[in-house]
Amino acid sequence: MTCDVVPGELRLSGHGLVLREWEDDDLAAMVGLFDDPEVAYWTPLVSPFDLEAARVYLKRARERRAAGQRIQLAITVDGGEALGEVLLMRSGSGLEVAEIGYSVGAAHRGRGLAARAVRVMTEFARGTVGVERLLLEIEAGNAASAAVAQAAGYRLTDAPPIPTEEKGRTLSLRTWEYGGL
Repeated sequence: MTCDVVPGELRLSGHGLVLREWEDDDLAAMVGLFDDPEVAYWTPLVSPFDLEAARVYLKRARERRAAGQRIQLAITVDGGEALGEVLLMRSGSGLEVAEIGYSVGAAHRGRGLAARAVRVMTEFARGTVGVERLLLEIEAGNAASAAVAQAAGYRLTDAPPIPTEEKGRTLSLRTWEYGGL
């Protein structure tokens, strides 16, 4: 994944969603989506997630996009109000392996947004970017995220859990791989 592969403004659609770049006007919406106990617990996002955190997050998202490391898109139904985020991250130096991450605001959960966004990003990564292997790393015990993975065509692998520490918590991340729907 590089800027050469995905130049300019990126807007993806499918499965009843429009995934678009974050905009400066989204800062307040980001606070509403990401300043949430569930998001704080299951993701590496800072907490509390205030307006300054949103500014820093957007700046870093743009820097990573420009460097070809990561694509972070707002999940919307029509290109307007941001309901969550889906991201595509390189796992290593080439295009062979990438990871997808996602988060949906509390007010918008239970509508299948995350699974549909992961499907759209998976199709883009495989079809447009040419990623050969797509992964999700989900903390053991995160049943909601595991349900998203299954609904989006991912399967739990036999890979041993990845131990890591985030925000003072020891995590055990399980690897899910895209197997098609």
